[in-house]
Amino acid sequence: MRYPRHHIVAPEAAGFFHCVSRCVRRAFLCGEDAYSGRSYEHRRAWVEERLLMLAECFAVGLYAYAVMSNHVHVVLHVDPQAANDWSDEEVAERWVRLFPVYVDEVIDERLCREKAQRLQGDPERMVELRRRMGSLSWFMRCLNESIARQANREDGCTGRFWEGRFKCQALLDEQAVLACMAYVDLNPIRAGMAKELTASEHASIRRRIQHGQARAKSLTASLRPLVGMPSSPRLSVRAIDYLELVDWSGRVVRQDKRGSI
Repeated sequence: MRYPRHHIVAPEAAGFFHCVSRCVRRAFLCGEDAYSGRSYEHRRAWVEERLLMLAECFAVGLYAYAVMSNHVHVVLHVDPQAANDWSDEEVAERWVRLFPVYVDEVIDERLCREKAQRLQGDPERMVELRRRMGSLSWFMRCLNESIARQANREDGCTGRFWEGRFKCQALLDEQAVLACMAYVDLNPIRAGMAKELTASEHASIRRRIQHGQARAKSLTASLRPLVGMPSSPRLSVRAIDYLELVDWSGRVVRQDKRGSI
């Protein structure tokens, strides 16, 4: 039996969550459609780039993700209080980055600055924007709606792209967070899409490996490091230990899964 969303995600409370959005159509979100012969592989980059951009705008820490053929996994930490600590100028700038002003399909920087100034002059609007910037539902809405519009435009059609609202699971302790992160990071391996972690394209594990613990500062704006970031929850495991955990787990051969390392 499913629970109402507000029973899982308290609007004012911080927490870790695992979210899944699944495509409703027979045609793939990404990958190659064997029926039509069309490749949708380029859509993986759409989702990954959008995820990383949203993580820079919202009061949300992105810890793991995997873009699969017909669904997307995301593990994130939502901190509504962080948005309350931002200045009006910062809130307005982040919101305008999410919803810029276009003129002839090109972002107009002057109109964007004017929009930000108007937002700062409206106290009631600023209160609403702070609430949205710390909202898990708004984060997923800005992800899914954008991808759906791009896909519909490319396919020349209208209607649903996702089967419904995203599915959400609260992760209540560190063990749950790490287990879920490892599960998400191993999705490309278990689906037979990759044989090595470094070959898991459009998944967070590959990005963590590429950056490495020595360059953790370069992750802070989008994908959160596991340790060393005082402004977000710190998991006790080191990055190298987490990578070893994922690598060891991925080498286990399971009869109910297609692939392994």
